[in-house]
Amino acid sequence: MKILDLDREPFYAISFLTAAHGGGVVAEMLPFLRGRVDVLPDGVKALLVTSDLQGVASHPKLGGETALLGEVVAEVYAELADEGTVTALENTGVLLAGDYYSTPGGDKRGASGDVRDVWLAFAAGYRWVAGVAGNHDQFGAAGQRRHLECEPNAHLLDNNVIDLDGLRVGGVGLIPGRPEKEGRRDEAEFYAAINMVVDEKPDVLVLHQGPRGRRDQPGDESVRDRLQGWVSSLTICGHSHWNDPLGEIEGGPQILNVDARVVILTE
Repeated sequence: MKILDLDREPFYAISFLTAAHGGGVVAEMLPFLRGRVDVLPDGVKALLVTSDLQGVASHPKLGGETALLGEVVAEVYAELADEGTVTALENTGVLLAGDYYSTPGGDKRGASGDVRDVWLAFAAGYRWVAGVAGNHDQFGAAGQRRHLECEPNAHLLDNNVIDLDGLRVGGVGLIPGRPEKEGRRDEAEFYAAINMVVDEKPDVLVLHQGPRGRRDQPGDESVRDRLQGWVSSLTICGHSHWNDPLGEIEGGPQILNVDARVVILTE
């Protein structure tokens, strides 16, 4: 899959609250961008791709009460679909690249917590949702996690590749670091997992921490090295914000960084 073009200006935006540097909250805008790809599988007319939605926003169905930003995105897109502005939910696949938690007031930076409600919001009505865990994502206790896993159209990926309507999607979650710290995994294990998944030749690779792009597109140099020579696919990531969301590796894949943005890809 190749991105042919990506709009610079959003066609829609959501106001949300997120933790400010130095304490308190700040209001920001979450942009929705459109992009075009060369091919999508039969039955899938759009992909909604996003990550790092670490904030809260007013939920359209909760009378002004706030909810996790990811839940609000799922509902707002559904409303836009009802208006005909975007593709119908049953023809929209969702790819999540991690980090969807916020404290209820949106006032604590780097907070970790349960993000199952975001995943389940996308599982309800959308064609399917797949992706990886970010370093601030939790999925309840071991017994509770099965609630997500029993959703037939929700696929939390880690070190594996699955087939969704003929689209092969691979994923490696978390970030490399000291395994005793939450949301991190052994560096050697992390990079070995990427090697293993890439060897299975997915059409799309979903990571939370992705490769470096250009000099102004920060990322993991070791991930970049492992994607060299892999030209037939698209890598989706977040974790580090890029002003220009689209990059590429010379002799390797395109990179779509969806940190704090929503991108709608259509054929």
